[in-house]
Amino acid sequence: MPDSSGRDAVFPALLFSSALLLSACSTPNSVQQLSGVPDNAADIVQNGGYFQNIYRGNIPYPAHCEQDCYQPHPLVACQTPAEQCRYTGAQHVAELKSGFTVHWLGHASFRINTPDGQQLLLDPVTGQFDWPVSWAAHLVGTKARRSTPTLSSQQLAATDAVLYSHLHYDHFSTRDIKRIGTAAHYYLPYGMAAYMPANGYNATEMAWYSSAKQDGLTIHALPARHFNSRTLRDENQALWASWLIQHGDTTLFFAGDTGYSQHFNDIRQKHGAIDICLLPIASYHGPNYRAVHMTPEDALVVADELGCKVMIPWGYGNASWQMGDISSHSPLLRLLHMQQQLDSQVPLLILNEGDSVAL
Repeated sequence: MPDSSGRDAVFPALLFSSALLLSACSTPNSVQQLSGVPDNAADIVQNGGYFQNIYRGNIPYPAHCEQDCYQPHPLVACQTPAEQCRYTGAQHVAELKSGFTVHWLGHASFRINTPDGQQLLLDPVTGQFDWPVSWAAHLVGTKARRSTPTLSSQQLAATDAVLYSHLHYDHFSTRDIKRIGTAAHYYLPYGMAAYMPANGYNATEMAWYSSAKQDGLTIHALPARHFNSRTLRDENQALWASWLIQHGDTTLFFAGDTGYSQHFNDIRQKHGAIDICLLPIASYHGPNYRAVHMTPEDALVVADELGCKVMIPWGYGNASWQMGDISSHSPLLRLLHMQQQLDSQVPLLILNEGDSVAL
């Protein structure tokens, strides 16, 4: 029998040499860090500590749907009950004249065109989960996204900045980072830059209540009530955040994944009433889900607390992963039901995946 010991010894050496070659060819990323809250964010990251929500423990919810939460609605046309639906109502609000255009790609992903002509992407995840979660999800039978509105190479190349709220696979995609490329500037919660691919990307890590300039915009990193992880061993070792995009006196708020807490009132106190609020309304079923995700009624209360001139909900949809939801459009049906029950006066702008609206 031929001796294969030499071949077996050479193969690992070739793999190691290839890895070194690839590492040598990659360009290090440029990362700026902005301090804020918590004031020891740099120490937490450096020493492998853990970030925490500002408001912890059991927080009373201001409202709750008790019954008939998912009744059919005349403006939500569905192929089957609460599944494969399309909102058919009007998609406009009273004249806001903000200069922002909002394009909802699905789930938490948005393309924002700003009053000064920039293009921003919020939590862009335009396909399935990154590997290996995509593989694991297939094994355990997690529903995959059926279809996802995507952006062309030309549209991606026009991106000026990308904002990520946290590391979870439905909000942060290294595949999409590689597609977007190095021309855009990346804004990340503190500690997240280490998870980006190394290829010469420019990034700014931000603690809560820090601010950065992006040409004519001011980008504010703000709190959220959530958690952060990418593996089973790194929970809360990087910060999570919501974002406020400001152009002059006009503001757009992206809440990221978050549960209800006093932090929304804190944001209102610091930044005043907000023009456009992109608020999550899904993934609230299951053990402890509501502590870190908002129900539709939570979002309606938050929209009032923030003084939103218009609220755009997200998280539901035909291309959603339906994590912690009972159907693709159950959150939207509950939102429309609770809007009536709470007599909410905040204007709602309901989008279907792929819809774009100028505000």
